[in-house]
Amino acid sequence: LKAGDIHLLETHDAFSNLEWSNPEDLGLLRAGEGVLAARRGDTDMGGRLPINPSGGLTAKGHPVGATGLGQVAEVYWQLAGEAKGRQVDAAAGMAHSIGGFGASVF
Repeated sequence: LKAGDIHLLETHDAFSNLEWSNPEDLGLLRAGEGVLAARRGDTDMGGRLPINPSGGLTAKGHPVGATGLGQVAEVYWQLAGEAKGRQVDAAAGMAHSIGGFGASVF
């Protein structure tokens, strides 16, 4: 897969700015484009790269140690067409989690 093949991202957003900077760091958006993509609606449910249709970590209560599992489950549900009211149109997705104060990135 190439970055352009990813059409769904569940990213570590324990801090609000990470939802904009992580896609840039992952190569899914060009540097400096994260905020602009959000403003254009590109990262919304119907956008070209929906980010965190689950609501993100804070919507789940950010259960430290289990956040990555929740992200992987969400990507699975999305790709299997089982995400119900938050379903997006994606053939490939990515789950991105950070642990150990940034020492481990999955």
